[in-house]
Amino acid sequence: MPMEVSLQEMLVTRERRAIRQKVLLSTYGKTMICFTMNIAGPVKNSSLIRRGYALGKRLLRQQLEVAGIPIAYSEEIQEKTGNEAIFLLDADPLAVKAITVEIEDQPAVGRLFDMDVLCPNGRKVDRQELGLSGRKCLICGGMAQACARSRAHTVSELQEKTQEILCEALDTADSADAARLATQALLYEVATTPKPGLVDRENSGSHRDMDFFTFQASAAALHPYFAQCVKIGREAVDAQETFRRLRLPGKLAEGEMLRATAGVNTHKGAIFSMGILCGALGRLEREQWCSPGAVLAECAAMTKGLVSQDYVNLSSETAKTAGQKLYLQYGITGVRGQAEAGFPAVLSVGLPKLEAALAVGKSINEAGCAALLAMLADTVDTNMIHRGGYELAKETAEKLRMLLAKEPFPSKATLEALNEEFVQKNLSPGGTADLLALVYMLHFLKEEPHE
Repeated sequence: MPMEVSLQEMLVTRERRAIRQKVLLSTYGKTMICFTMNIAGPVKNSSLIRRGYALGKRLLRQQLEVAGIPIAYSEEIQEKTGNEAIFLLDADPLAVKAITVEIEDQPAVGRLFDMDVLCPNGRKVDRQELGLSGRKCLICGGMAQACARSRAHTVSELQEKTQEILCEALDTADSADAARLATQALLYEVATTPKPGLVDRENSGSHRDMDFFTFQASAAALHPYFAQCVKIGREAVDAQETFRRLRLPGKLAEGEMLRATAGVNTHKGAIFSMGILCGALGRLEREQWCSPGAVLAECAAMTKGLVSQDYVNLSSETAKTAGQKLYLQYGITGVRGQAEAGFPAVLSVGLPKLEAALAVGKSINEAGCAALLAMLADTVDTNMIHRGGYELAKETAEKLRMLLAKEPFPSKATLEALNEEFVQKNLSPGGTADLLALVYMLHFLKEEPHE
């Protein structure tokens, strides 16, 4: 629970900071950035404030990297009196100040960042040295110093505005990050080569109406949809409402896919499964994104009862789709069942196989191929049944289980031979390919820097 701090505590913190700055400047003799947050009121730290601080620190590090300015030394403190980072740089103080004021002056959230720049001799660089005016007020947009002196705005007003700004900035950043990684996951899936019966960098497998470039166009078209899914997850009241609200955007995204591919169905399954995963991310705290179990448990909560709801009153007369017919004939629940169970093929089979392959030095491409086969051997792929029949799909899965027992990480030659066999039999594990995209996504989320 956020803790209030006293004026005395803040004065002690400022004194401690000033002493530490002098020590570091004397030791290193370099330009310094001291980054803190402008937070009104007695509560100077909370989960939300820490996330805003992490966003500001990330923006600062990124812009220093873009400018080619290496960080010679850094340290940070996170206490109830606030968050603070110090960076020491081999760079001209005015050039550094130009970078920090650009970040501070970006709309809304930048006004919460306080990035002081000190010369090696300890002199603070002023904005006016760059020909810039003073900082703007958080609420009215006037001069911040004038508003502070006149107490033009109450502490409660400033606190409310701060929370509004932080929530909006973090929601936008989180949606952008998730959409980027989801799109990357789709691109990695199609780039994984060779994949038996599937489109990859070498050929189109068992498909005649699509190729590698069709998939790239489709993935790019879906980027905005994934960002929207995260926002829906953040706004919805409960898990199942999130799923209900995802359905119309999913249909609209399917239309965007078909528009991008001239009518070819490349990612219909991924629109469903990756959309659910992105919605789950929106419902979770950012710190939970790196936990595959937490993410997929939220997917299960969102889709609880989905199979029974979608297949209620289904009969041989009303069944029209291949999935509905397979459910009646064999009890196969397909991707709906996977989602409702929290994508067990991804969590218990695909992701562990990918990570095991990487752990022994395999490339991400080789690891992806191994994960695909492991999931295909473990689950029922309705695309395989649709193309080759139930018995052939079962036989193929058994063959893959035996193959993986002998060759846990199949060679390129083995995969190419499987591709020839799948093409000859017109087999394509499209459903498993969608699960591979989820595997990649969860792997990226685990590896993604959190600051």
